[in-house]
Amino acid sequence: MRGTVYKSTGSWYTVKSEQGDFYECRIKGKFRIGGIKSTNPVAVGDHVGFDVETKGDETVGIIHTIEDRKNYIIRRSVNLSKQTHIIAANIDTAFLLVTLTNPITFTPFIDRFLITAEAYDIEAILLFNKIDTLSEEEMLEMKYLASLYRSIGYHCIEISAKTGHNIEKVKDLMEEKVSMFSGHSGTGKSTLANALEPGLELKTAEISDQHRQGQHTTTFAEMFDLSFNAQLIDTPGIRGFGVVEMEAEEIGDYFPEFFERKQHCKFHNCMHVNEPKCAIKEALENNEIAWSRYKTYLQLLEGDDEPYRRDIYSEK
Repeated sequence: MRGTVYKSTGSWYTVKSEQGDFYECRIKGKFRIGGIKSTNPVAVGDHVGFDVETKGDETVGIIHTIEDRKNYIIRRSVNLSKQTHIIAANIDTAFLLVTLTNPITFTPFIDRFLITAEAYDIEAILLFNKIDTLSEEEMLEMKYLASLYRSIGYHCIEISAKTGHNIEKVKDLMEEKVSMFSGHSGTGKSTLANALEPGLELKTAEISDQHRQGQHTTTFAEMFDLSFNAQLIDTPGIRGFGVVEMEAEEIGDYFPEFFERKQHCKFHNCMHVNEPKCAIKEALENNEIAWSRYKTYLQLLEGDDEPYRRDIYSEK
């Protein structure tokens, strides 16, 4: 039988067959997919082959093959860890929920998400949520950030999952696609999902007063079939986004504003750091490239230790 993984809890996988039936499955033996040493060899969104075994009153599916993935979103599991975690596979659009406060979404986190999407050829859209809670000053900051990313070529939408502002725009972009919601805990992923499809009734939680960050309400990634001909992968909140599987020489290619200018650098192998007549550094000095983006690029070259997380988040 053939099916799609709708939920992964680490050892059990909920698979929807091509006939529309759901089966609780385990994996057969150990999977090594394309040399990836992942904490989860099978991810939500994977297309798999499986057999069904019946023992007494119990029916269990056994996943024996995983089809080649169109793409996937991957990150380092824990800061400085060598293990990786595949967030989801076979995605058409990855939506990143961004909030300016309660919790803060830092630009290096946004950048890491975007370059990972670029690397795996996944359309990324930024949703600036909770605009109904912003002060006048915060609204200006949000509009500046949205303008920055729009100038690079990313689709940005200002929304309020709570009030419903611009929810229809998000829905239109999701039709006939497999979409993924990602972001820090507390940015409103589950609230947005419930606004799009009230019948889902996903759990939401208040922001922690201690660190002004969200509480985990989604423990495992899960796919849902929506009534408007769309599929949604809801993912657990993540604190950091460690980039993996990228050589230093290719990182700049996943910054679109770098890639379009690199042909004008004096050296074809320019790393945009100390080389003379570097088109990226010239654009930086002319305010054609954001310093925040260049700073993220330098941090990635230095080893991606995510310094923006220090004293803000602590891994549990």
